[in-house]
Amino acid sequence: MRRAVKKIKPTNGFSRIFHWLFVILVPILALMFVRWSILPLAYGVVVLSKWRMFAVKPRHWPANIRANAIDIIVGLSFVIFMAQSSTGVWQLIWLLAYELWLIFIKPKSKIFWTSVQASLGQFVGLVALYMLWGRSSLFILVLASGLICYLSARHFFSSFDEPLSSMLSHIWGYVAASLTWVLGHWLLYYGFLAQPVLLLSVLSYGFATLYYLENFDKLSALVRREIILIMIMVVTIIILFSSWGDKTI
Repeated sequence: MRRAVKKIKPTNGFSRIFHWLFVILVPILALMFVRWSILPLAYGVVVLSKWRMFAVKPRHWPANIRANAIDIIVGLSFVIFMAQSSTGVWQLIWLLAYELWLIFIKPKSKIFWTSVQASLGQFVGLVALYMLWGRSSLFILVLASGLICYLSARHFFSSFDEPLSSMLSHIWGYVAASLTWVLGHWLLYYGFLAQPVLLLSVLSYGFATLYYLENFDKLSALVRREIILIMIMVVTIIILFSSWGDKTI
């Protein structure tokens, strides 16, 4: 049986206060470096805030990196959102959103909140990816999309007693990479949302909802049909009402 990676929490009052001050300070430092146009340091703050991943023997590093991947993806995504914002007001909004993630969402460990973390991680990660590298090499988009979706699936299944979690996560990563490779030749945007992001979000949230309800014996035949029908309808609307035009690369 796979051993779950335990989160290290501060024990005494002083260390707990120091811990939360450090957590609150991370987004503020990131925004300061963004304002000063020192983006490598802004990204570095997010990565270095996870230094405890490497405070163990090297053989545990892969498991720790995988366990903290969603937090890193979300942090880097919010830094990208700050850097791409046209006004200081939006930068402050993303700062508050990052603080909300670190203080209220990330510390939760129940199944529902782990599912929320995985869903948010995949969504903001994909949005940031296409916002920053949407016009880059298709190979980068395919590889990065597959990796983000794989890590999100691993995080989702981490709270369930699922013996096939690794295989299912690899399958979802492969589906995401394949869909990105196909749609990358006709890359369309709906405002700030790229079409692959929208389709992957609809499919993953639908499948995750089915799995979540099935795990708690709350998935009736009627609910299953309704969720699948909604997924089919949304995907059909996205495909049929997209202005494909001459988007072929």
